[in-house]
Amino acid sequence: MPKGPNGEKRPADAIGLAVMIGKIATGEIEDTREGSSAAAQLGSLGGKKRAANMTPERRAEIAKAAAEKRWGNPPKQA
Repeated sequence: MPKGPNGEKRPADAIGLAVMIGKIATGEIEDTREGSSAAAQLGSLGGKKRAANMTPERRAEIAKAAAEKRWGNPPKQA
């Protein structure tokens, strides 16, 4: 049986993995995955520190740019 990135055993084929997921969903077996990684935790700390060091005006500037990027210039409808 192959091992995942953290050494956990998991099925090699798609059907075996589907059966395992079904068993986890129904509670037959326990999900053995760990929580978030150390890198993810450090990344969130860096983002908080960066936001704390930024002026409110700069944060507003970044937020406006992000909103424009996400919501501005909708695609033209035919």
